[in-house]
Amino acid sequence: MTPSFAAELYGIAIYALGLFVNVYPKVRRPVPLPADPADWPTVDVLVPTYNESPELLETTLLGALNMRYAPGKLTVYLLDDGGTRQRCNDPDPVRAAAAQERAQTLRALCQRLGVQYLTRDDNRGAKAGNINAALPRIHGDLVAVFDADHVPTVDFLERTVGAFCADPKLFLVQTPHFFVNPDPLEHNWRVFGRIPSENDMFYHVIQHGLDSWDASFFCGSAAVLRRKALLSIGGLPGQSITEDAEAALLLHANGWRSAYIDRPMVAGLQPETYSSFVSQRVRWAQGMMQIMLIHNPLTLPGLRWWQRLAYFNSVFFWLFPWARLVFMLAPALYLIFGLHVYQANLAQFFSYALPHLAAALLTNQVLYGRVRWAFISELYELAQSFYAASGIWRVLRNPRSPRFLVTPKGEQREQVFISQLARPFYVLILIGFLALGFAAWRWINDPAARETVIITVAWQIFNLILLAGVMGVLLERQQRRVAPRMPSDARASLWVGNGAQVNARFADLSASGCRLILDQSVAGRYGDEMTLEVHVDVLQRTILIPTRVAWIRGQEMGLHFEPESVAMQRDIVALGYGDSRRWVAFRQQRESQERPILSAAWFLVRHGWSGTAAHLWQLGREGVQGALRFILRRQERGVTPRHS
Repeated sequence: MTPSFAAELYGIAIYALGLFVNVYPKVRRPVPLPADPADWPTVDVLVPTYNESPELLETTLLGALNMRYAPGKLTVYLLDDGGTRQRCNDPDPVRAAAAQERAQTLRALCQRLGVQYLTRDDNRGAKAGNINAALPRIHGDLVAVFDADHVPTVDFLERTVGAFCADPKLFLVQTPHFFVNPDPLEHNWRVFGRIPSENDMFYHVIQHGLDSWDASFFCGSAAVLRRKALLSIGGLPGQSITEDAEAALLLHANGWRSAYIDRPMVAGLQPETYSSFVSQRVRWAQGMMQIMLIHNPLTLPGLRWWQRLAYFNSVFFWLFPWARLVFMLAPALYLIFGLHVYQANLAQFFSYALPHLAAALLTNQVLYGRVRWAFISELYELAQSFYAASGIWRVLRNPRSPRFLVTPKGEQREQVFISQLARPFYVLILIGFLALGFAAWRWINDPAARETVIITVAWQIFNLILLAGVMGVLLERQQRRVAPRMPSDARASLWVGNGAQVNARFADLSASGCRLILDQSVAGRYGDEMTLEVHVDVLQRTILIPTRVAWIRGQEMGLHFEPESVAMQRDIVALGYGDSRRWVAFRQQRESQERPILSAAWFLVRHGWSGTAAHLWQLGREGVQGALRFILRRQERGVTPRHS
């Protein structure tokens, strides 16, 4: 079987499996909690951490404390894997001192907020081991798990816990991961909020389909699980580095059920640099391949046939890197080496291939156009493929070789630079242009093959357009803000001193500050310290926030929040992150910008061209800077006296 034929078979299989999974999506409504709070189950909130900053953890913990629930039935735990005995006693004194200092800082943070601090002796099992070490030390009926950067809204438990009261065999209620910062494509292309998020396809479409087959799975965060169910399989399994999906598979095989509630109720951070994005996706690809090899959903006892197909679709999908690379190299293999990867004339192409491609594009546009524009999937897959394919190959050679690596979040970048992972894509571009050169040679010297040359040249040009898009992703642009701000249209009043009050509305908002649009300018008339008055709907009361002016431009003002107590910090987090209606509205606004196929194609071409131009300009700048540094080093060595 040739690689191109295998890639075609993969494409057919994953397309058929996708249609099966999504043929009858289930859209659930939250199950109300019992009328008597005494009947509500107890809930332990677990926030695992390894190397995240105390400031980021503080916001997440405050969000967890803000969740509405019966008094005395909610306990919040910080699970610190960065302060284990193993790390605090590291042979390297610098690393040991850093771990000890961090542990002391987080203990003090938890004591100040009223959160329980837990750690363990070692770091075995990474995140899964961290949670498993906590399970015997907590006592709640349910556990809600949030990543260190996932801030829950106040209604999270109200909309998820009721399902456990209605179904004693339910082990999981999963909710979507919603992100308040852009991924590398959105950030480096400057299109955050203007196109559907890459994860909307999974959380707004595929999880509904999986839920209809009782195969929606645990995604590691923004979920509630039944502790009894977890303990029945010995906690989160650690045989793969995607322990969340692995646990769901085993629990489904043991007769437990899951549910998916499609309402964004966490505000999380996703990797913003290309390198951290690739690191995360390689881990997902390797973990899913481990599940395939170690557990194999097609043969695992206990699953129903529809669950087998649904889980097989979820793991089999991650072979896309190999198929994508085959499709990327196939036209060049014909144009350069004459390998017949595609045997058809123009009449056959227009009679069979083109109608198939058009039908596939139109079907995807009708079914999924609101959450995934045409050709964007190909771009994201290509951006991951080279490194994910390598990671999958390592798993196939040794299924237990990968290690869990924490994905960097909230990275700051002071300078524009080109990702250090760009080189393989330069090679693919050079191969692509070389193939076009050989196409001219083949056109002249092999007239009988001209129709095939036309088809493969068109294919190669499409590949180069995708590669041009990736060039824009590989140009890492500046990111100075630590806490991303999201749009808000809430009204507020600003007390600017001497009893004067100015009405305003928010433009954007985070836990650390905001941007206001004032009804009238106050520039130069008042001091830097002002008080913000705003009604917080989820708290059903008005709060006052001391602020410091960061900047003023006409009727726009940037403010930095300066809370004076933990209670005030909780109010600010409720204002910035507590209302799930904001996230619902933002997602709806993003999905309302659906583009027709040709418009999406032009969007790709336009951003690919501008991204490539900016990439080449930066490449030239870095080349000149590198040459100047080389010359300066040579000159310094030349004037440095030699000692005999």
